[in-house]
Amino acid sequence: MRKIIVPIDFSKYADYALKAAAILAKSNDAQILALHMLEMSDSVLTTTDVEQHEKIHYFLRLAQKRFDDFLDKPYLKGVDVVPIVKHFKVFSEVNQVAEDHSADMIVMGSHGASGFSEYFVGSNTERVIRHSTIPVLVIKSEPKNLDFKNVIFASDFKDEAIKSYINAMNLIKEFKAEVHLLHVNVPGENFMSTTELEEQVSGFLQKADGNLNRLDRVRYVADISVERGILNYAKKINADMIVMPTHGRKGLSHIFEGSISEDLANHADYPVMTFKI
Repeated sequence: MRKIIVPIDFSKYADYALKAAAILAKSNDAQILALHMLEMSDSVLTTTDVEQHEKIHYFLRLAQKRFDDFLDKPYLKGVDVVPIVKHFKVFSEVNQVAEDHSADMIVMGSHGASGFSEYFVGSNTERVIRHSTIPVLVIKSEPKNLDFKNVIFASDFKDEAIKSYINAMNLIKEFKAEVHLLHVNVPGENFMSTTELEEQVSGFLQKADGNLNRLDRVRYVADISVERGILNYAKKINADMIVMPTHGRKGLSHIFEGSISEDLANHADYPVMTFKI
């Protein structure tokens, strides 16, 4: 892990994410790319009005000072922090910055959303997860030490998740964590018998790992929803983090199908890390 992106909106949750990134950066000798996105339209930035132009520069300087002040944290001492300011608040641009700088991970703070605000607006975290091609770690509270020793990897263990699984296992190995592989069986058309589940997971592990050494780490739980099953199991084993693959669906497919990983990142109190399928 060489470069970590942290989107900054000056909230306490951004501070949680920045502190978490600092812990990871210190333990991995990594660089933090602190990203702030201004809410300015193209028409405002390209105006030819002299007075308006001066106002824009004034507000840009204020934003830069606020950004500099926000990054003046004791816990960042000794950490290589590169501030990046973008003029537009376009969440797909976070992934573009990640690609331009060959970043390894995005760390975001989130307070989540629910009800009508979630349905009609969604959270910034969801938008970043939806567009990101690199892992996204979502932090909900002030981190102490990020001692990820008890980690859940939740999946349906279909072949499309093999790449995400391999990437996740490599990262979890760096944390020296115990991994629990979890499949949640729910009622309805996706319900599977015990034999079907065991066959599917065995085939998945054989393709992904080339062996069945992790088969004894797989747990099957039944619940009324995948999200609830994951959260109940996380509580049962006192998990430190939940890891999930995500499709990153957009547009109508997202509206009608949703994303379990995005919902989980929004609602869970645990740190959640997503890997793009």
